[in-house]
Amino acid sequence: MTSSFWGMLGGGGLGLALGGPLGALLGALAGHVLVDREGALFGQPPRELIFTTGLVALAAKMARSDGVVTRDEIEAFRAIVVIPPEQKQRIEALFDLARQTSAGFEAYAEQIAASFRDEPALLEDVLDGLFLIAAADGAVHEAEHAYLRSVAAIFGIGEAGFARIEQRHMRRPDDPYLVLGASREMSDYELRRHYRRLVADNHPDREIARGLPEEAVAIATRRLAAINAAWDLIERERGLGSRRLEHSA
Repeated sequence: MTSSFWGMLGGGGLGLALGGPLGALLGALAGHVLVDREGALFGQPPRELIFTTGLVALAAKMARSDGVVTRDEIEAFRAIVVIPPEQKQRIEALFDLARQTSAGFEAYAEQIAASFRDEPALLEDVLDGLFLIAAADGAVHEAEHAYLRSVAAIFGIGEAGFARIEQRHMRRPDDPYLVLGASREMSDYELRRHYRRLVADNHPDREIARGLPEEAVAIATRRLAAINAAWDLIERERGLGSRRLEHSA
């Protein structure tokens, strides 16, 4: 799915459809000040509109949190947020506007959390995307880490969930079990079944089938790569690869 709504950013219709602080942000970009803070005026807004606008707004606020936007972070942002070439200037204008606005990131995060209350996987996608951008320059800095933890709290993602997501992006000497949300006490069979379930739940094709925006698909692709890398480490540690070959002989 393409983010076709970006072509409509010149008008105030998207902001009115979205409502809340994110709608006000889109309205300000279009040159209209929207005061509606309660919700959409025209029914439920598309998930892609909430997801992508929210990701842009939170990424912009994160950039403001540490006061530095590196070239690597910009490239990571562009790799995740699918921007049609003809809309590049508008998206960058939206990013700059979100970074400069007086509205706190909490308002944006709360609107996203409320919109995806019944789809917690989408909230994890947003946090994953923010981690990817923050870690693009080789490190998640202290201010960025505090910001991400605050966003996770608003999203209702607990400490265990935050640690699991964090481990996918912050290279530490910790074990890969945390990446998979697994335990060393699990048997080989349990681990393999758990891994296969993770692959099925996080496969990009699943995001496509659900009609999610390209940004969510890009995030899922990177997340699946982290899951597979962790599984490769566990396979080598436990000798599962060679054992599988023995069983198949």
